[in-house]
Amino acid sequence: MTGWTIGVVGCGAVGGFYGAKLCQTGCDVHFLLRSDYEAVRENGVRIRTADGDFDANPTAARSPGEIGLCDLVIVALKSTANHHLGELLPPLVGEHTALLTLQNGLGNEIALAALFPDRPILGGMCFVCLNRIEPGVIHHIAHGKIVLGRHGGPPDDLTGAVAKLIRSTGIPVDVSPDLERAHWEKLIWNIPFNGLSVAGAAGLAATLAGRLDHGQPIGPCLATDALLDNGPWEQLVTELMDEVIRTGRALGHDLSPGLGEHQRNRTRVMKAYLASTPIDFVRGLPLELDALFRLPLGQAQAAGVETPRLVALCDLLAQLDDLRKDSGSDAA
Repeated sequence: MTGWTIGVVGCGAVGGFYGAKLCQTGCDVHFLLRSDYEAVRENGVRIRTADGDFDANPTAARSPGEIGLCDLVIVALKSTANHHLGELLPPLVGEHTALLTLQNGLGNEIALAALFPDRPILGGMCFVCLNRIEPGVIHHIAHGKIVLGRHGGPPDDLTGAVAKLIRSTGIPVDVSPDLERAHWEKLIWNIPFNGLSVAGAAGLAATLAGRLDHGQPIGPCLATDALLDNGPWEQLVTELMDEVIRTGRALGHDLSPGLGEHQRNRTRVMKAYLASTPIDFVRGLPLELDALFRLPLGQAQAAGVETPRLVALCDLLAQLDDLRKDSGSDAA
């Protein structure tokens, strides 16, 4: 399918990969860039993947005004940057624009709908293993499927058209009749593997109890293979997954109790993979505490679900984030 004008806002690993794939369809794709602007303008986006390396050449822009109105705006910023959406998106959004967020966690579609109440908002859960390894260069390690849904209602013709567009790149797309359920399915993976990886920096393998202090050393974050250790870390992964599944079910979503085991098994092929939150922690960037951890915990508490592991994890992550900010450290 051709003829779409697409703006990608947030061109790290996720935005860069899917935006580059959309370039291959003949769409008019524009990347809104900051630090990677020169690299992408000069060399395009380079995707390194076992599926076959390829380069793509989106139009690089430093400001949304350079891009103008789009048919589709893809938001792949970290949720910690959502307070910038009000300045970044309006030049891209007209009366015929659809918005698709590929961000992690809860609340992102709500943020977009608050800014653009009359525009169609879609949410996409990316089940993919990616890292940005240098400016304009992305390593695709495994997976790639997107689960797509319509915010505020069931899938419609536009949802189907966007799904068809993405499928034309070779990316599998499932259209979900329940976007919120899809979010909770993704949280089954995101909460333990993002959260416990950072918790590993505190050296707490067997328990999430205890308060940190400034004298406690912070070590390296744990990759997925270390968390799936057939020991105490994997037990924590399993218990957190079970808490997320119970919460989703209490909220009315038909989540199978076996989804946790399925997620753990599909993660083993990633080997030593660091998800987005530990990478942010290592780089000294803000953690997505609200979207990925606090909002799910709030919904669990409102539904009356006991989630002791998630409570402790949220507390520990907040302590680690505060300690790192206080020390001025940019590495874990």
